[in-house]
Amino acid sequence: MSLKNLNVINKIPKTLAIKLNNQRIKKFYKKFKKNLDISEDFIVAVSGGPDSLALAFLAKIYSIEKGLGAKFLIVDHRLRSESSKEAKKTHKILKNNHIDSKILTWVGRKPSKNIQSIARKKRYELLFSQSDKFKIKNILLGHHENDLFENFFIRMLRGSGLKGLVSLDKKVEINGKNLLRPLIDEKKEDLRFIAKKVFNFYVNDPSNEDKKYLRTQIRKLIEELKEKGLDHKKLSTTIKNLKYSNNLVEHYVSKNLKKNTFFSLKRKKLILKNEYFKQPFEIILRSLSESIKLVGQKGLPVRGKKLQKIISKIKNHASYKQTIGGCIIEKVNETIIISKEH
Repeated sequence: MSLKNLNVINKIPKTLAIKLNNQRIKKFYKKFKKNLDISEDFIVAVSGGPDSLALAFLAKIYSIEKGLGAKFLIVDHRLRSESSKEAKKTHKILKNNHIDSKILTWVGRKPSKNIQSIARKKRYELLFSQSDKFKIKNILLGHHENDLFENFFIRMLRGSGLKGLVSLDKKVEINGKNLLRPLIDEKKEDLRFIAKKVFNFYVNDPSNEDKKYLRTQIRKLIEELKEKGLDHKKLSTTIKNLKYSNNLVEHYVSKNLKKNTFFSLKRKKLILKNEYFKQPFEIILRSLSESIKLVGQKGLPVRGKKLQKIISKIKNHASYKQTIGGCIIEKVNETIIISKEH
């Protein structure tokens, strides 16, 4: 054993080192290191569920081994009467295992509709706010293989295109933040094993079994499809194949933006050449989305249906002007100009 490795082991608290020495966990951690592979400080989002607790343990070991700063943040949505009690218990359990954490609380009126969607948006707002405060751009999330499958079917039901179907990726950049999912290819039962073995604790959220939520319905559908032959391996292969196709489309989007746009620093405007709109429709659609994000600097993309209408009007009208995504899109003498809205 090298002196460097010995020093790392000596830095890991004994209680954590003993748990890391479990053969199943040790093997899992080696894969985790390869999947994460970052050299900058990071934030870890913790919910108290088995997936996020397993992530907290693995990320703590990684931070010690790599000499990185790590902030562990517990989000209390206060959507259930027990949530604050669970958040405090999670905080205590982490502390007992040498992991300091902070509870972020969603204060304010709670929604009666689209609860999970709004809660997810609020969770990211709280995490992004802390990210700005700490000046840390990497945020680790505990999404795993089951989440990947559920997201795929939910997006399918919403009529999403190729990009939407494979949107839950290992790394996504939003508003200058890197959302990292190092567990996205891992099975939930492995994460449950780690949480139980390390902490002997995890929160069971009853909303995960509530059939009024679409995600719970999708979870049941996946189990039924599994009985009919669509097992996790086949579903995983399907999603991987779609990701390969998506990467190819992204290549041509990048090529279109590079060859067929010109950014005027003096005028602070993006000028689109005629060739920009002579590409396959999906290339045009994504190119326009990226162009609006670049100029408008809003971070989140404009919805596909709105972009489709804009493309149609640009192609079929001699002149056109619209404000969207913090931008003004204007067609003048066959030239398309995107400028930032003031």
